[in-house]
Amino acid sequence: MSVQRRDAEGRRQVGPSWESLVERQIREAMDDGAFDDLPYQGEPLPLEDDSAAGEWAMAHRMLKNAGVAPPWIESDKEARRLLAELERLVARAPAMSPSGRRRARTELAQLVETANRAIARVNAEAPTERQHRRLLVTDAEASRLEAAFGDGARA
Repeated sequence: MSVQRRDAEGRRQVGPSWESLVERQIREAMDDGAFDDLPYQGEPLPLEDDSAAGEWAMAHRMLKNAGVAPPWIESDKEARRLLAELERLVARAPAMSPSGRRRARTELAQLVETANRAIARVNAEAPTERQHRRLLVTDAEASRLEAAFGDGARA
């Protein structure tokens, strides 16, 4: 079967079919079932929100697909880990003995200092202020811990 069509300049071209080489390879792969077990088949593809990345969205996506993250994201992971550790310390406070409370006060001071270093690193490395974090205030965190201890906590 011969098909006629016009090229970009309007000249008539005759060829065996409209199907290009790529289209034929895709059709043959579909016939062989190469696309039958793909994820999200029959569902919308999940879209990632890269709006915070701005012009860096494609670079961040490539790094993510390679299993790598920009340095500021790795620093933020460390800051979040330390903040979670601080929250766990405060959550354990009500059940602590007097000696445990003394250790907790020392641990809290060290955690706040380490977390603030991690937060400062995030703030220095992050591309915009949207990704910045506030530094912790040692006295405020110590007051939170004391409040979590409950009555008679001060020793």
